[in-house]
Amino acid sequence: MSREWTKNLRNIEPYVPGEQSKDKDIVKINANENPYPPSPKAAEVLKSFDTNKLRFYPSANSTKLKEAIAKYYKVDVSNVFVGNGSDDVLAVAFQSFFNSEKPIVYPDLTYSFYPVWCSLFGIKYKNYPVGDDFRINPEDYKEKNGGVVIPNPNAPTSLGEGLDFVEKILDYNQDSVVIIDEAYVDFGGTSSIPLIDKYENLLVTGTFSKSRSLAGLRIGFAIGSKALIDVMEAVKNSYNSYTVDSLSIEMGAASIEDDEYFKSTCKKVIKTRERVTLELEKLGFDVLDSQTNFIFVTHNKHNMKSLFEYLKTQKVFIRYFSLPRIENYVRITIGTNEEMDIFLEKTKEFILNDNK
Repeated sequence: MSREWTKNLRNIEPYVPGEQSKDKDIVKINANENPYPPSPKAAEVLKSFDTNKLRFYPSANSTKLKEAIAKYYKVDVSNVFVGNGSDDVLAVAFQSFFNSEKPIVYPDLTYSFYPVWCSLFGIKYKNYPVGDDFRINPEDYKEKNGGVVIPNPNAPTSLGEGLDFVEKILDYNQDSVVIIDEAYVDFGGTSSIPLIDKYENLLVTGTFSKSRSLAGLRIGFAIGSKALIDVMEAVKNSYNSYTVDSLSIEMGAASIEDDEYFKSTCKKVIKTRERVTLELEKLGFDVLDSQTNFIFVTHNKHNMKSLFEYLKTQKVFIRYFSLPRIENYVRITIGTNEEMDIFLEKTKEFILNDNK
């Protein structure tokens, strides 16, 4: 049998998600999931959902979900795209806009799916190193390019930037599509959505996985000019018109309409984050100024990989990245107060034992 087809295989290094343990008796603070349940209104949709509807294809346009998103963000429905999680939305955006001979550009320390998509879709790319303080320098993004991707706030660093920063990037790149990935913006960041009327080349992506506690449903969205959204719809419909299922459409719409619950859970996460930050600083940790539902920390006297490994033996799962510049950092998702108390207790144990 001919092996000619193997020449078409790309050397792709896949994205590695946070560990998903089968053990339910753990403190799981390694995947930036929300510690609180979805909106009660979304839960009610699930309880009353007519399973007979599953015989039929969902709305190809996900109209009910788009209308709810448009109403919440005060934009027109024609400015909204939805997909099977923000990863799907970003993948469609990469295929839609990044086909230039010039490379797309993004920070070197960021969401590790970006280079995976570039490899998968044959897109050239270039990284700009973040500063010693892990901040993104907008001046780096002046060069001509095939597109720009800026996560704001960034992951895994947890740092966010204001609208002045975003507008600098946009002003430097008027001939390129600029994607602002706002997966974590609801935990203290500043959204760029108000800028879409001013900048036709701006696409803002978001997710229901973090602040709306619906990671298991996979709901993502993008907001941008009608010109950008129309291109994305055409690309999506060239391979799968039904990327969002019927249940996700209904529960997603109910979730975004429950603004009171959404704001209350975000506030709880932020309050816990602030408390845990102070406690870790008392233990000598350096904690970056987070605008996300996680914190990124290091310690100048203790090895963070050892902390990661010790906590795992104690059934506390955090995230460690074996990467240059951040090999002595760990990322800790903000859980419930009870979960974070266990984390702090076990971290204190580690430091006490490590000092002996």
